[in-house]
Parts: sequence; C-alpha cells; structure tokens
Amino acid sequence: MKRSSIISGFAGFAAVLMITGSAWAMGSSDTDESQQVDAYKQAKSLIDDDKYSEAIPILQKLIKDKGAYADALNLLGYSYRKSGDATTALDYYNQALAMEPKHLGANEYLGELYLEMKQPDKAKERLAVLKNACGDCEEYEELEDAIKKQASM
Repeated sequence: MKRSSIISGFAGFAAVLMITGSAWAMGSSDTDESQQVDAYKQAKSLIDDDKYSEAIPILQKLIKDKGAYADALNLLGYSYRKSGDATTALDYYNQALAMEPKHLGANEYLGELYLEMKQPDKAKERLAVLKNACGDCEEYEELEDAIKKQASM
C-alpha cells in the first residue's frame, strides 16, 4: 500500500472520530459547559431566572439551526412544563429520552411531570431508570424526595 493511501485513510478515520466525538458530546447529559453553544447557555440562564417563555423560542431556534439533541430537548420540555403545557413537555422529554434513554435530567423531569399528572407509578419507573443510570445521584434523590412528598399528602 502506498504511503499516501495510508495517510489519506488515517486522515479520513481521524475526521470521522472528531465528528462522532462532537456529536456524542453535544447530546450527552453532562456536556461540558465550555462545549455548549451560546444559545443553549442563554436559554439556560433564562430558565435559571424562571423566564421559561423567553427560553422556549431560543431553544426552538437552536434545535432548528443545530439539530435536535437531548440536552436542548430536555430544557425545552422543562420550559414548557414550567409554563403549564404538560402535553408539549411530555413530547419533548420523550424525544430527549428516545435519543438518550439514560439522560439524567430528562428522566428526573419526566418523573416530576408524571407526579404533576397524578401518575406516580410512571414516576417510579423514571426513578428506577435513574437508579440504574447513576445510583444515588442528585437527580435520583430529587425525584425520590418528590415521590415521597406526594405519597405523604
């Protein structure tokens, strides 16, 4: 095999690895903040300030421009849920989980939505997914506390 063919093949392989790595990182539930795009950071900041209706169009445009990924779909679901639109929130959470079934935030928030919808058994299913995905992580503990709180009411 010629040296130029080997180098060309290696360059192509390296390019595939770089693209795959970027796509994985963007859809990961623990995407490093330095790798998050500015629109995502802007939407997250608005959500942190309880400005859910302002975050929604930013997230929709982000998904339209950059493509859907679990973190953005999860935040969009969260924003709709906090804005009072449970049906749309459910759709976005399910889209996020279709892409990344063990997404910590989407599983926690979907469980919380199920509690709001008076479906505690479905919330417990999300809790089981979280237990399997992360053990006793923060998302697991928060959903577990919400389930216990609702059960004591």
